[in-house]
Amino acid sequence: MMTKVLVVTGGSRGIGAACARRAAADGWCVVVNYCADAQAAARVVADIQAIGGQAVAVQADVAVEGDVAALFDAAEVAFGPVTGLINNAGIVQLASPLADMTLERWQRTLTVNATGSFLAARQAVRRMVDHGQGGAIVNLSSMAAVLGAAHEFVDYAASEAAVEAMTIGLSREVAAKGIRVNAIRPGLIDTEMQRGSGEADRLGRLVGTVPMGRIGRAEEVAEAAIWLLSDAASYVTGAILPVSGGR
Repeated sequence: MMTKVLVVTGGSRGIGAACARRAAADGWCVVVNYCADAQAAARVVADIQAIGGQAVAVQADVAVEGDVAALFDAAEVAFGPVTGLINNAGIVQLASPLADMTLERWQRTLTVNATGSFLAARQAVRRMVDHGQGGAIVNLSSMAAVLGAAHEFVDYAASEAAVEAMTIGLSREVAAKGIRVNAIRPGLIDTEMQRGSGEADRLGRLVGTVPMGRIGRAEEVAEAAIWLLSDAASYVTGAILPVSGGR
């Protein structure tokens, strides 16, 4: 049986960490990527090992081309050919109207969220094609991509819309090569990123906009991501799946 090897970018916290843990429970060997917080990544690895899974933590900044190549090299050294990617790494900055945003902020958000996803997806596709085993990619987007995040995070919304467009185009390029590419569009999820807006009770303020009447959990997003990676989703590609409570 082919070893299932998964790279999770931004895997040290929030949705990425939940995906890493859930994937390990489903039999994946997991490469937990992190940018700065080595201790948090080590905790995720320890959690996976505690349930009998296999995982390693690898530092890489997804916005740096050489780092991303080295991340996939490390994955192959640790476990063999990469057959799955969860493109989760991303940033959101303090809430601000677009007119007050600096060019530096705009470029940084697009570089990490959109270019970082491109760099990781490109590495995954190249290697999956070279190894001839196919694979699956799940890109993490956001409901902001369609809602626009006015007065708060238009830069973030634009970056996630780019991820969704890339998902659709790439899925059509590589379907015949046995590679599936899908995206998840999380809504209001209780994560560190949501709390990074500078507004302490942002989730509480917005929960009334969710038809299901509650905030989502990272583990609920992870369930959808692992399903999209699995053979149960073997005829699903180019899809963008909202996990948003109906928002």
